[in-house]
Amino acid sequence: MKTILIIEDNEDIRENVAEILMLDDYKTIQAANGREGIEAAQKYLPDMIICDIMMPGVDGYGVLHVLHKDPATQNIPFIFLTSKSERGDFRTAMELGADDYITKPFAGNELLGAIESRFRKVDLLKKTLTSDLAGINQLISTIHTKRTLEDLTKESNTSTFNKKQRIYKEGTHPHYLYYIVKGKVKTYKTHEDGKDLVLDLYADGDFFGYLSLLEGLSYKENAEAIEDTELALIPKKDFEDIINSNPAIAKKFVSLLAKNLVEKERHLLGIAYNTLRKKVAEALVNMYKKYHSGGKDPYLIDISREDLATIAGTATESLIRTLSDFKTENLIDIQKGKILVADVKPLEHLIR
Repeated sequence: MKTILIIEDNEDIRENVAEILMLDDYKTIQAANGREGIEAAQKYLPDMIICDIMMPGVDGYGVLHVLHKDPATQNIPFIFLTSKSERGDFRTAMELGADDYITKPFAGNELLGAIESRFRKVDLLKKTLTSDLAGINQLISTIHTKRTLEDLTKESNTSTFNKKQRIYKEGTHPHYLYYIVKGKVKTYKTHEDGKDLVLDLYADGDFFGYLSLLEGLSYKENAEAIEDTELALIPKKDFEDIINSNPAIAKKFVSLLAKNLVEKERHLLGIAYNTLRKKVAEALVNMYKKYHSGGKDPYLIDISREDLATIAGTATESLIRTLSDFKTENLIDIQKGKILVADVKPLEHLIR
């Protein structure tokens, strides 16, 4: 049974709200003013808070401000209940971080509908969602819009990039969130000595270019198509509208899109400190895991030696010698210049 804290100085309204909620199987806690409400929220940690705005002493805005500063209560869904209906009050409530706003007088079904809708959104945010289009669409469906990223991709331009064609350049400002409809993309940095360092690999269903959008800064890396690639270009404004719709949504979106940060740091440390054999083995394993379709079928890596060398963080000549050693040791096979990985486990064993 979910618990809802009601903070309302009018006893009749407070009792009426409590009765409506209890009839719908919610447990209620009541507070007659803002100070009591803050103490009750911090003590009982309810599943939701319904709070009046105009109260003597600490008003509703003050209650929300205090609770949002407390890590224990800052994520509790918060609905304002007030007789004020001016648009400016609605905007103030939302800017402070309220989840919804109900104007008195209200019908019981209106109140219950708002509560149930908010709980559904909270439950979804607790789920583990995939970072592909389906997962992001499921997430976006929780905010006050019927538009999904799939809608945005259909409404936006779709562009085709040829193999080795640059998608964006380090130092330029972002205008799009990129979604890979089909193909493969790498992001990389170029050292002052002209050498490239691959930072990440992307495949069908991946988003990229989002970190610079989130930071509001220019790109810190380059992006290039590894093969002929079709991209959906989501305009920056549409991406920002989704992020700004709800703080909790933004937090989850960032978590979904940045989930590979730890893996990226581990990869860069490996490039810096691993032996040559480990670097090459890790590059092959990463390619296998990123682009293999699954199952037990062998994977044929069709990529230039120069690109594979940048992924491994080594010189092309060193990569070629190591691939030759791996072939002699039956770790891989090479067919018409393409690298065949029949079993990835021996390569994984090399990098442990």
